[in-house]
Amino acid sequence: MEEKVVESTNVAVQAVAEVAEGIAEQTKSMFHFNEIKSILSAQNIVKMVSSLVAIILLIVVYKLIKHFVNKGIKNKFQKHTVQIINKGMNYLFWTLLIMFILSLFGIKLSAIWGAAGVAGLALGFAAQTSVSNLISGLFVLGEKALRVGDFIEVSGVSGTVSSIGLLSIKIDTPDNQSIRIPNSSIINTNLQNYSSNNNRRILFDISVAYETDLEKALKVMQQVPSMCPSALTDPAPVCFYDGLGESGITLKLGIWFKKQDLIAIKNEVYVAIVKLCKKNKIEIPYNKLDLNVKSGSSIKVSSK
Repeated sequence: MEEKVVESTNVAVQAVAEVAEGIAEQTKSMFHFNEIKSILSAQNIVKMVSSLVAIILLIVVYKLIKHFVNKGIKNKFQKHTVQIINKGMNYLFWTLLIMFILSLFGIKLSAIWGAAGVAGLALGFAAQTSVSNLISGLFVLGEKALRVGDFIEVSGVSGTVSSIGLLSIKIDTPDNQSIRIPNSSIINTNLQNYSSNNNRRILFDISVAYETDLEKALKVMQQVPSMCPSALTDPAPVCFYDGLGESGITLKLGIWFKKQDLIAIKNEVYVAIVKLCKKNKIEIPYNKLDLNVKSGSSIKVSSK
């Protein structure tokens, strides 16, 4: 009897052991213990630690290089240019770092390069305008032809530059409209930057009647700059005759001024011209309509 009990107990224990072993195998299979164990081998752990150390060192070296590059270009380039350079460096670094990590996992980069080449070719054909603007943007940044805050004119559109990007620039017009100008337009057309120099010169066209004493008119107009507080004496203003018009002789007056005094100098000059012409009885010609009425004849109208 005792032998049967012992035998039954052994059978039960063996069955329990088999069940426990089965549960353990199922648990290992569920949580991938075998795969994790193979991954966490001593060789793989050393490889993972060395790769992590390499990545950390790459990041540290990149931060140092970026710091020295920013220190070198900070005083040589404008603020927006430095920001764009930093963005380009960030994109390049993280792209290379991701490719390095993929190579650590044994992923072949040749297939990725091939796919990227095909995709890049397709995108290039689909976005020729954007690529043209991007390349033009690099030229705009390299030439330093403009900066944020400059007042410019491109293809008849003028305004203050509010932002400069790789694809386009944005300007705010004097009537507070925001306009986007593609960089290719800036490269392919004439760009007028009114803010590049501190001093500017403006030429005023003044017409005097043919009956005027030209020497007297010249001397009178030479007095205009002295009546304008915004006019500069160095460089000196110029005054000269520049042609025979339909109703009068054209005289040009060139006056230098600070770029921020554009509106003020225009107001001062025109006010001074009218005052001096009235004072010295110099006629500024304008279109006139003469009406002659004769008794018993038709009306004769002439303009001049």
